Amino acid sequence: MANILVTGSSGQLGSELQDLISYQPSTINHQQFYFTDKKTLDITNEEALEYFVRTNNINTIINCAAYTAVDKAEEDKVNADAINHLAVKYMAKIAKEKNIKLIHISTDYVFDGKNHRPYTEDDTTNPQNVYGHTKLLGERAIESINPPGAIIIRTSWIYSSYGNNFVKTMLRLGEERKELRVIFDQIGTPTYAKDLAKAILHILNHQPSTIDHQLSTEIYNFSNEGVTSWYDFAKAIFELSNIDCQIDPIETKEYPTPATRPHYSLLNKTKIKRTYSLTIPHWRDALASMLSNRH
Repeated sequence: MANILVTGSSGQLGSELQDLISYQPSTINHQQFYFTDKKTLDITNEEALEYFVRTNNINTIINCAAYTAVDKAEEDKVNADAINHLAVKYMAKIAKEKNIKLIHISTDYVFDGKNHRPYTEDDTTNPQNVYGHTKLLGERAIESINPPGAIIIRTSWIYSSYGNNFVKTMLRLGEERKELRVIFDQIGTPTYAKDLAKAILHILNHQPSTIDHQLSTEIYNFSNEGVTSWYDFAKAIFELSNIDCQIDPIETKEYPTPATRPHYSLLNKTKIKRTYSLTIPHWRDALASMLSNRH
């Protein structure tokens, strides 16, 4: 029996994982999932984390927890670091000591956005805000401690029918207003949290096809396929939802925020697709799926 701890289970990705597991029990035979959030497990408390893992005989940790309020993190550095860095360090230490598999979710914000081609896992990191910096520190903690078979998955522009995200904000504002201004000079790929959740479950249940034995922490990129801007993403949301709202493209400098965002954060997904024989949906198809099934 595999006992799997999922942290951050009330967030977008954790909620999608819960959905998939409740609807697809046949794919998770001999697996017991323990879904926790900050109310049921304080991952910033190393003793509490170790106690939970020990008493529940956990042998896999999927860390979906993160401090994701990007602008707020600029002033709330201590809490952002506690969740995105120190808690991850504790998980890595426990995973190493107890021979536990660790899957950790990271972000495109570890890059500076100055590339002109999709980022690979080996590209130089250079975060431009506190959120990205603390997420990179979490990655480095895992790599330094190097628990057996640890995996880091970098993703981008997450949305879901759960939680707060760009899609839900656009749906609300589109119904409230006749006109919106949306940034057109930040380029990336949206990621439907359900597709990432499916990929995580696939990874849990499949041995890699390209490596015989993973000796060190592996980093993978995952987003939906394709490329877009926030402006074009918003246009697609309104088109697929039949919302009549005019969208005007603006530059990033016209919408200043406390945290600097990368202008370009496309992720090259060749490695994860080859290693785990994954097929990833196009972002527009994924968006249509989410909009047709939203709660």
